[in-house]
Formats: sequence, C-alpha cells, structure tokens
Amino acid sequence: MTTEGMHVSHPHRSRPVLFAAAAALAVAGPLISAPTASAATPTAAEVSPHAAQTIDDIGASGAWWVNDLQHFSPEVQARVARLLFSQQGLALSSYRYNIGGGGVAVTTPARVAEDFLNPDGSYDWSRDKGGRTFLKYAAKYGVKDLIGFVNSAPAQWTTNGQSCGGQLKPENEGDYAKYVADVTQHFARQGVRLDYISPFNEPDNDFGSCGQEGMKVTVDQRDDIVRALGAEQKARKQKTSIIADESSQTTQFVSELPQWISQPGTAQYVSALAHHTYNNPGDGQLANVYETSRNVGQKSWATEICCFGKGSTGWNQEYDPSIDNALLMSRIIYKDFATAHDSAFQWWVALASGYGSSPTEKNDVGWNDGLIYYDPDYATNGNQSLYFTKRYYALGQYSKFVRPGSVAHNVTGAPDGVEVSSYDSGGKWVVVVNNHNSTDTPLSLHFNSKTPVRAAQAVRTSATENWAKVARPSVSGGTVSATLAARSVTTYVFDQKGRGGTAVTGALAGKQSGKCLTASASGAAISTCTGTTEQSWAYDAKGGLKGANGYLTAGSSGLTTSADFTGDASQRWLLNANGQILSEASGKCLDVSGQATADGSKVILYSCNGGTNEAWNRA
Repeated sequence: MTTEGMHVSHPHRSRPVLFAAAAALAVAGPLISAPTASAATPTAAEVSPHAAQTIDDIGASGAWWVNDLQHFSPEVQARVARLLFSQQGLALSSYRYNIGGGGVAVTTPARVAEDFLNPDGSYDWSRDKGGRTFLKYAAKYGVKDLIGFVNSAPAQWTTNGQSCGGQLKPENEGDYAKYVADVTQHFARQGVRLDYISPFNEPDNDFGSCGQEGMKVTVDQRDDIVRALGAEQKARKQKTSIIADESSQTTQFVSELPQWISQPGTAQYVSALAHHTYNNPGDGQLANVYETSRNVGQKSWATEICCFGKGSTGWNQEYDPSIDNALLMSRIIYKDFATAHDSAFQWWVALASGYGSSPTEKNDVGWNDGLIYYDPDYATNGNQSLYFTKRYYALGQYSKFVRPGSVAHNVTGAPDGVEVSSYDSGGKWVVVVNNHNSTDTPLSLHFNSKTPVRAAQAVRTSATENWAKVARPSVSGGTVSATLAARSVTTYVFDQKGRGGTAVTGALAGKQSGKCLTASASGAAISTCTGTTEQSWAYDAKGGLKGANGYLTAGSSGLTTSADFTGDASQRWLLNANGQILSEASGKCLDVSGQATADGSKVILYSCNGGTNEAWNRA
C-alpha cells in the first residue's frame, strides 16, 4: 500500500471562485457570483441544473488490520462489521480486500498478508482467516462493490523471490493471471463475488524497504498484466472487472496511464481508472484526472488516501482524532467528487493501531491512517477496545447518504470557507456541506432542477457532535436557508419534485483579466464588460452554454458556436465551484490564451493548470 512501514514513501504533501444564484427567480439570475457581501445576507449558491458524474461507491480498505482483528473476540469482530457495513454504521458501499502475496521478507509481522498458493501449485483456502472473515461480512451486509486488490504477486513469481522489492517475472504473467482468477472463482463459489480486481497497487513503487508487500510494475508491463488477467477471466466467463493502475500520485496517473491503456487489446478489460492522491493535487491536477478519463473514455475512481495532517491535506506524520483532521478528509472527498469528478472515493484502512502516544489526543507519533483504532498491545494486555476518530463520522456524512447511483450536481457560489456538494439520489436531494469557518455561517442554496419541497433530515458532525440530528433548514421557492455550525460537516436530505432544470443566465468575467467572456464568430474572446447580449450566457440542464451566436462548441480546431444543440459531448460543459469551465468532450478548461488581458484576446481550450486565466466570475 502507501505507508510502507509508515515511513514517507510519497512526496511531502484556493479558494473556489464563487458561482451565483438565480435565487427564487429560477430563470434570470446571474451565472456566477462575486464573494458574499454580508455574512448576514448571503447570495444564494447555485445547484447546477446539469448533472455531472454518477457515484459508484464510497468505501475503505481491509488491509493489514484484519490480521490483528482475527485474534479479537467474535463479538468485537461482529461489532466492527456493523460499524463498517450496516445502516447504523458507515453503510460502506465498497470494500477493498487485500489478496496477499505471502509476506515473504516483509519485516512488519502485522502486514504479512497470507496467500493461498502452495509451492506445488495446490491451494490452501484456510489461510488469511482475518481477511476472509471481514470479506464475508461485507458480502453478508450487501456491500455493493467488493474489490480485490494486490500489492504483490506470490513470491515464487517475483524477480527476487520476495513479496517486496521485486517485480513480477514476465514469464509468470500468465501464472499470476490464473492465480488471481482462481482466487476470484473460489470466493464466488463461497457466495462472495468480487466485483472488481486491481492487479497491481501503486506500481510506481517496489516497496524495497519491505515494511509491507509491494512490487514494481513498469509502464510497459501494466498492459501485459491487464490483458493476461482480462483474457483469463473472459475464458472462464467471470464477470469480475479490472480497475487500474492505482498510481500513488495523480501526476503519474495522468502521464503513465495513457501509455499502457492505449496498447492494442488492453482498454476493453478496464472498467474504471484508479488513482491515489498522495501528491496533494491542486485544482489543476485534479482537473487533469478528469481530462485523462475523458480521453480514455472511462470513469475515474479515487481509490486511496490517508496520512495527512498538521493543518494540511499533504502527507504528514500525525495522529489527530479531532474534527480538524476530519474536515481535511471532507475537503479531499469534496474535491475528488467536485473537481476531479471521480465516481468513487475509497479511504485507505478502515481500522489501524498506530495512534501513537494516546488514542484520544492529537500527537506527532501516530498516524492518520485509520477511521477506528485499537490497542497495538492487545495481545499482551487483552485490551480489545475501539477508539473512534472524527474521520469515521465525517466519512459517514457521505457514505450513509450518498448511495450508489446518486448523480452529482456541481454547486457554485458557496460562502468563503464553505464547500457544498449536491446529489440527486433516488427522488431526494442529498447535500453535504463542509464549514471550515470558526464561526457559524449562513448558507442560502438554490436548486435549478427538481425543486426541494421539504427537509427530511439534517445530520451533523462537529467538535461536540457525532451524526447528531439537528434543526432542519427552511425551504422556500426552490431555495434552502440554513445556518452551518462552526467547524462542522452537515448532511441535508430533501424530498424533491419536478423534472429537468431551468437555465441559469448571466455574464462571465475572467478572474485574471476582469473582462467578460464574449461570443464571437470564431467562438469566444474576452472584452471589457458592457452588459451587451454578446456577454450573456445561459447554462442549461443539458450542459449547454449558449451565447448570442449559439451553443459554445469544442471543435477539433478550437472553439466554435452552433445554432443547434445536438447533445454531443463537444457541446456539454461542467461549471466547477473553483471557476473552471470544463469541456465534457476533452476535459480541458476554457482558458484565456497566453494569460492575455487585452480586449479581443482569444479564449481557447487548454489542459487545466489551476491558473486564474482559467477561472470565471460573475461580471
């Protein structure tokens, strides 16, 4: 995995541009708003009329801790399963099961993951008792996506005969594919069907210090492994899909994944593009994940993150069970869904023992890798207590309510210090709000489709609350009004009515230039804001961005306009909370060429970089 021996195996780890509301007028409000003038009378934030991505799942990993929990009492094991998988707990909709490589040469006993393969090629299915126990629990509770992931192939097939520090020998790629397919087939016969397989994890790292399992998989070997496994599964008529490549950094994902997945016969076997975010990606890098997925024609998943802290979402050694670190986690989830437009979020380990000097107090000795903690000395002192972090409850603010199949709708124009994500979920709106401010903050939120008619639930986690039922907000004319508690994560559930959505209209000004996006015969440019019809744009439920000359279209030679809307991705756009306007065809940003500021400067499509020449405000 990631934190090999808990040493730093990754590099040490903006205020969103504010989009505005149409308020209750629904038709003629501004497209993008300026910062709120008064905390007492906030401008309404806008729930986009256009749907973004569909959410597949929210989950966590069962690596390593299951080796310890197999020695806990059956009562504690059952309690952990309820805490993770039941509706009263996190209600996780995915669970990552670690298919072990045998742990040969791994120096941390708790991270020795047993494999099932005997030297003579036969199988011992009684191994990995802890892993099998919680995988079966996940299946019993009906977790939607069961994912098998591999850190290392069985040691007999690696270049150094170990479960760490080596590579899979090319001549054994077929053997490895058959082994993984055998494991999948065995569990299916036990009534536990793995929905996805990740055949290599963080392939950019060989984990040579052997604090945990891991094998390096070079870019030119990744497609070979994917094809070998895909072909083996197809021959057996297995329905388990493949996810890849789980690079530890989004920058590697963006640069390396296109190289191997473009090899003939490879892409057909891949169902989701998996990445980790240990490089603490900025808004430009997260948007590059979306661009990569659009170019490949697949959805992306954020499949691993942990171990940030000390006030930053970057890598830091710290143990912090408080709301401070929980809000950092919530920010990461928010950005993965709202900026990278990932379809899944999967936390690293659900449980851990590395709380350092205290399970209840922040310290610099432990690690922020778990949601729930247990005593590392349980074997000698008999302590099987569980210690909860606010991260557990913060994840639940999403996982309990944002269920598989929920459709994300971008939210723009939130107050400073507030992050809002909204999901159309089976006849209801689910809204998750992170308030990073140290004071209570008013929120006004306007919906441009499927009007909210009643607040059914309001649940909050703060410094003093865990999934507390709190006062429900008022709803009037499609606008929700609420007061957000300081330093909190709140989930609102609204009943809804109606269909489709109403276009939001207004002018768009470049954050860098202060000049307005202006329709032109050749597409778009910037010019001094005058309020003319050439500077008025309408954003609708289909994702169309219509100006005076028609719908803005991402053509092969640049931006053009079209009188008719065809529904093609080249005419669909996503308006992100940070001001980015993304083409759904290419994933690229609307960008003022050369960071120019003069009237008539051309607007183009360009790979997102987080620059202010790619951010757009209300004029």
